[in-house]
Amino acid sequence: MLTAVEAGHVADQTHSVGVQLYAHKARAAARMGDARLVRDSLDAGRARLDRLARPDHPEHHFIIDPDKWDFYEMDAYRLLGDDERAAVHARSVIQISTGPDGTEISPMRAAEARLTLGVGAARNGEIEEAVGMGTAALAADRKSLPSLLLVANELDNELRSRFPREASTRDFHERILTITRGASTPELPF
Repeated sequence: MLTAVEAGHVADQTHSVGVQLYAHKARAAARMGDARLVRDSLDAGRARLDRLARPDHPEHHFIIDPDKWDFYEMDAYRLLGDDERAAVHARSVIQISTGPDGTEISPMRAAEARLTLGVGAARNGEIEEAVGMGTAALAADRKSLPSLLLVANELDNELRSRFPREASTRDFHERILTITRGASTPELPF
């Protein structure tokens, strides 16, 4: 991943895809447990993002804007296990993802932010908070299941490793299994 990111930066220095490459680098570094590289990558990505013009169409999937950057920082810090920083960004993501009337305008980002808060709560021994956040995240109307399940499985693993005998852990695990089975069963056109 790190080699691919560097090749991408050599190929393009002017588009937001380079910012996204820094996010991928930060996530890869987090999975390797390299906190310094995570911070350096996020700082470099933020600096590049700040040099770009604000996009005309920030809703475009491949355009990175400042609101999406909080999401990437949240993700990297959760993977690193820096739950404090992940929670700060998760709360920001939820706030940014919620309109003035309380309607979620980015339900998938908010759902993943709730899962991030759930992972942090589980790591801190707060099972009710963890399960509550996970359950709320899975209840989101709009779902990109592959992405959502990656983070939901992180929460599930934390719950099962820390609270293996709790009924709420088993219930959450069953919910994940049900969603996974439903996601892997193709709909037949009858």
